[in-house]
Amino acid sequence: MTEQLAVNTIKTLAMDAVQAANSGHPGAPMGMADLATVLWTRFLTVDPTHPDWFDRDRFVVSNGHASMLLYALLHLSGFPLTLDDIKNFRQFGFPTAGHPEREMHLGIETTTGPLGQGFGTAIGMAIAEAHMRAVFGESLVNHRTYALVSDGDLMEGVSYEAASLAGHLGLGRVTYIYDDNEISIEGSTDLAFSDSVAQRFQAAGWHTVDIDGHDREAVEEAIRASLGVLDQPSLIIAHTHIGAGSPNKQDTRHAHGEPLGVDEIALTKSVMGWEFEEPFHVPQEAYDVFNVVAERGRELREQWESRRDAVLTDDPELAELWTSYFNGGRFEIPDLGYEVGAFVATRKASGKSLEALAAQVPNLVGGSADLAPSTNTVLPDSEAFSAETPDGRNFHFGIREHAMGTVVNGMAIHGGLRPYGATFLVFSDYMRPAIRISALMEAPSIWVFTHDSIFLGEDGPTHQPIEHLASLRAIPNLWVVRPANTGETAEAWELALKRTDGPTALILTRQGLPVVDRSDVQGGLHKGGYVVTDGSDAVLIATGSEVWVASAAAELVDGHSIRVVSMPCVEAFDAQPESYRKEVLGDLPTATLEAGSVTGWHRFAGRDGLTLGIDHFGASAPYQRLAEEFGFTPEAVATRLSAWLSS
Repeated sequence: MTEQLAVNTIKTLAMDAVQAANSGHPGAPMGMADLATVLWTRFLTVDPTHPDWFDRDRFVVSNGHASMLLYALLHLSGFPLTLDDIKNFRQFGFPTAGHPEREMHLGIETTTGPLGQGFGTAIGMAIAEAHMRAVFGESLVNHRTYALVSDGDLMEGVSYEAASLAGHLGLGRVTYIYDDNEISIEGSTDLAFSDSVAQRFQAAGWHTVDIDGHDREAVEEAIRASLGVLDQPSLIIAHTHIGAGSPNKQDTRHAHGEPLGVDEIALTKSVMGWEFEEPFHVPQEAYDVFNVVAERGRELREQWESRRDAVLTDDPELAELWTSYFNGGRFEIPDLGYEVGAFVATRKASGKSLEALAAQVPNLVGGSADLAPSTNTVLPDSEAFSAETPDGRNFHFGIREHAMGTVVNGMAIHGGLRPYGATFLVFSDYMRPAIRISALMEAPSIWVFTHDSIFLGEDGPTHQPIEHLASLRAIPNLWVVRPANTGETAEAWELALKRTDGPTALILTRQGLPVVDRSDVQGGLHKGGYVVTDGSDAVLIATGSEVWVASAAAELVDGHSIRVVSMPCVEAFDAQPESYRKEVLGDLPTATLEAGSVTGWHRFAGRDGLTLGIDHFGASAPYQRLAEEFGFTPEAVATRLSAWLSS
């Protein structure tokens, strides 16, 4: 009965918090209270006093609308999330958001609002664990990944991409519990969803089992069985009742996203034998049930710390490697060796930078969505990550951009790795939810996007990005870096690896760009923008493949002195002191040049400035012809500049 009291406490906290906020989702927390209590009290290894302890189990609530379940679990287990925080659920200034993402100091690993994202992110965490366990051994890395997922998660396509990848890789330390309550916002899930989930996941290589999600002994038996499956991820299909215990709203859509109402809450509490009248009451017995979480976690953490210290003391080389994974190893971007005057695509310079970095940054890992030969993202002298070679650093994500984004995020926030994912820039559309989540979580994910403009040429408009640079720059906390040459490309990788408080997107060309002598502006990329050639009459800002065009055009404008500024990263430039930004731009008339949408550039050019770009789709042709047709030759740019300056 004491455990039942703890379960009921989770339900009442969820009901009371949603009612107080007059907003939220009480049904899922009520339906998952039984299975969550079993998972946390009998299996999960976490330490509330050290939420970021490395070898803790990872716990993800992919159905983020069930956030009150997580908050109740954290509070009852002793994490620094207070009852006052719960009373102020969804209120400004409190950490109890409706759909939280990541608050490690509170024990929130990641709890995604957009359905399906957490599903893939947890797979990334499991991949990171498998890789690091292979590198360091089970004495240092030996934890599991658990996730709660919903009908909505499994309807979203990204979840199947991630499930397919996880099954292919044979990730055996993954346990997902599927809250199969058959209710969504519009009503019964059979309005739009009739999959045999078990068969679908079995086909993808998962171990599956069906249980009654309210039978706590069945939940324990299923989780325990999943621990013994070492070569497959496990999906426990837990049949539950949404709003379990509510006499009038159980198993209805009204329990999903609406407060139950004061009268229904009172009736529900009466039915479950809840003796306490005041809202938000937590009996001491409920704390006592969950106290085992803290006790077990503290003991296992202390054992791990002692074991870690002994292992690293006995093996100095392993200790040095461990330090490089967690404290950031030192590295240098070497001269890539290209001769001034040669033409080299920045995607190729990026590949050469990766080759140099691979030997210096052992925790640099990544891959592409089946485009490694085109994106130049294979790390040399390393195997592919697989069930047989989990220490491999090259990842074959398959043609699964959606999943690749979520998996890279999971690897990034797991800790210890610096992962990247690569594809063509136009396909960043497939990844946008994951890119946005990486920025929101401040995850140091690295996104590598090649074929960055109409100048990829013959593949045509479907593959030629137009609005994508502006679209990515619109995401807060995402740094978008479009280098202009080999030197800027090497510095772009340095910037990405040194940035730890958010994601970085590297935007790279297919076509060759001139190699230039940057000895007098070396390091300029880190400031986001810098003067390439000085001038006194006007400023021409350019990025990427248009910088050399801007420099050539400036020399063709008769009677005017044009200052050319390379601005590979607007976000880094905005982070500079105002004095530096004024030094670079001055108070001169300003024009901008980029082979993409002009959206966003008006803030530099102003009302009277000139924005040169392309706000329509491209065409299938060699890139040189496209430059002529769409006005991106030095001559065409010079003509536009002359007309503007003379007007």
